Amino acid sequence: MIKRFYVPTSKLEEGMQIDQVIKDRLDRTLIARGSALDAYLIEGLKKRGIHGVYIKTGEEDPEEKPEEETLTPFVRNKIEKYRTEDPRKVYLSESVKKRVSEGIQYLYNNSDSPEFTNTSAKITNDLIHAIDHNDALAVDISALKTSDEYTFKHSVDVATISMIIARNLGMSSKDVYNIGIAGLLHDMGKSKIPSEILNKPAARLTDEEFAIMKQHSELGYNILKEKKEFHGAISLAVLQHHEKMNGTGYPFGYASDKIVPYAKILSIADVYDALVTERPYKKSFSQRTAVEMIMSMTAELDITAMRSFMESVILYPVDTTVSLSNGEQARVVENKPNAVLRPTVVGLKSGIVYNLSEDLTCASIVIQ
Repeated sequence: MIKRFYVPTSKLEEGMQIDQVIKDRLDRTLIARGSALDAYLIEGLKKRGIHGVYIKTGEEDPEEKPEEETLTPFVRNKIEKYRTEDPRKVYLSESVKKRVSEGIQYLYNNSDSPEFTNTSAKITNDLIHAIDHNDALAVDISALKTSDEYTFKHSVDVATISMIIARNLGMSSKDVYNIGIAGLLHDMGKSKIPSEILNKPAARLTDEEFAIMKQHSELGYNILKEKKEFHGAISLAVLQHHEKMNGTGYPFGYASDKIVPYAKILSIADVYDALVTERPYKKSFSQRTAVEMIMSMTAELDITAMRSFMESVILYPVDTTVSLSNGEQARVVENKPNAVLRPTVVGLKSGIVYNLSEDLTCASIVIQ
């Protein structure tokens, strides 16, 4: 009897048998279904930023057929009828990832360099090109990872998510560009924080150490305000990216009316990426849990930017198989704007179409 379950990449072990196909953007198979994972393959999954995969255990039943072969014509027709492609996502080639990673590391180590502004512009233009080339309206966190070093990866993720949010809000190309710069450099002030404080779990920081850590937004502002080539809103966004709509943030405890629009966008991208990223002292949250946490922060985060964010993240890509709370396995056939947790799915046995976001008869059914 075969059992199939989801395992976070950080928990994978050699010898586990993968029960899905891993492909690249060109639809080339990188890891075939049924392959036994070894250290090389596990490391490859981590480097690609894949948060988890499906694993199977148990003996193969000679009479058991692959999922596709077990679908009845009725179910196949339902899937084909309702299947709608996901919005295009941002894709960064390996060469761009390498170039961006090296550029970010240069910026954080050379904040006084005369090439600082040009390097920032080149990185941002690389990211904008990736968005424009794909006409991207969505972002897949698991595909963005540029580096194993948290600061550099986090900077690129926040920049990319922020630009997609801005684009979905209909902001101008100049604003999207400026937000990209601000996202890349939002944690620049951490380059001035002692490493023993920077790498210490927040829960273990003393009051004095936490006060020093919170200075990073002001330190980043002081670095960027001297770069006259940058729009003033960029340095203000860096200064305010930890401010909250209800005035509970820092460094000044500003409420919504005093927070610049760029910072309201950065704040959401910053919180989300921090939640889904594993650190030495904390486990990552699943994308679903992170989205639910973001949705609960309506008093702290800007509602308009939050709505745009919800349209920018896809949790259950079309063609994914999911388990429903009614016990049925189902195929995702369409994602709906503003309903990131509740796509439309088709039951693999019954052929029932569950419109989880709009059909009131499905209100009690959730994806497990």
